[in-house]
Amino acid sequence: AQRRRRKTGSMTSDTSMPASTPFDVEHIRQDFPALDQDIRGHRLVYLDNAASTHKPKAVLDTLAHFYGDDYANVHRGVHTLSQRATDAYEAARERCRRLLGATDEREIVYTRGTTDGINLVARSFVAPRLEPGDEILISAGEHHANIVPWQMIAGPAGARVVVAPIDEQGVIDLDALRDLFSPRTKIFAIQHVSNALGTIHPVAEMAAMARNAGVPILVDGAQAAPHLALDVEALGVDFYAFSGHKLFGPTGIGVLWGRYEHLESMPPVMGGGDMIETVSFKGTTYTTPPVRFEGGTPHIAGAIGLAAAIDYLDTLDMDAIEAHERALLESATEKVGAVPGVRLLGTAADKVPVLSFLVDGAHAHDVGTILDHSGIAIRVGHHCAQPLMKHLGVVATARASFAFYNTLEEIDALVAGLTTVSEIFGRGPSGVDHE
Repeated sequence: AQRRRRKTGSMTSDTSMPASTPFDVEHIRQDFPALDQDIRGHRLVYLDNAASTHKPKAVLDTLAHFYGDDYANVHRGVHTLSQRATDAYEAARERCRRLLGATDEREIVYTRGTTDGINLVARSFVAPRLEPGDEILISAGEHHANIVPWQMIAGPAGARVVVAPIDEQGVIDLDALRDLFSPRTKIFAIQHVSNALGTIHPVAEMAAMARNAGVPILVDGAQAAPHLALDVEALGVDFYAFSGHKLFGPTGIGVLWGRYEHLESMPPVMGGGDMIETVSFKGTTYTTPPVRFEGGTPHIAGAIGLAAAIDYLDTLDMDAIEAHERALLESATEKVGAVPGVRLLGTAADKVPVLSFLVDGAHAHDVGTILDHSGIAIRVGHHCAQPLMKHLGVVATARASFAFYNTLEEIDALVAGLTTVSEIFGRGPSGVDHE
């Protein structure tokens, strides 16, 4: 099966999709050893997938085989193990190209993750072009990884970061965004999916705005890659970054896709082995992309493991997975929202299965700690989105995020846990405050 899902459209409201075959989630869960364990005497309920996903046996076995049988450093080695490692490493690049719908594997740059990819674009593509008075356009809902790198290069250059407004659901005001493009705008950087709220942004429409203004666009795809079809050519973007560890692959590996004409114009930001053409004490010349940006020994196993994760996803029925994730989101939204004292944040019509919420009287960290005592893993805090939290008028939220291996029964466990939290902090089943 091709890993293809809809690019837009709501998980919560799209009823036009044909019914798919039943999704055997219990069979799928057998592929993920980490899910089969008890935490504090309870079966693990892992609802922290937006932070990082668990790894299927196919990935774990691939990593074990590489380290146990094929390990060697890549490139320039003439011995058999080096050739095996190099072949697998470069085959993984091609596999990532196909995942992204890119046309040229030379446009696939291995990184440590989404943050690394954004920083590479900031320092190599944008910073050399910045002049006093220039602008970098982002939105008010961005992850810190798509805020801080731009601030770091804007300040010294005398440029500024311009922020497009969002509403209470995390939806970007497109009319306001259109008016913010100017001849001074050097790049537009936007997340595909909100890590804190799950809101899916209309990237293709925004990319068209950017093109009309002559502005390149970078997309933070960290949260989109596990849930949406990715087609960078159809989206019409210039750069796209994602992380392996959120896509059921290893940590410490990611991909930055960039149009080759951009990559070719960019200087390297890290010098060392493999990224050179010639070196002398008089000076150094650099090789072509993508190796130009991959100095030093790379995360060979990470790239190979990422390809194994993508291959694993290709064995699954993606239509059935989409229907299952939509059912998880609808059920969780209804049931969690009905718990006395719970308030949901970010209930946009078009979103991935992520719930951000508050419990009256309870700090988010207390909510997470109490749920952990029932074996339920969620994420709490500002989710590396402090400006968004301020916009919502909160300091922190609790976040439950789902993957295709989660079940409706796990939602019931979450609801039971949150009911306990609500009762502890002074609200009973009726939802009224206790004296």
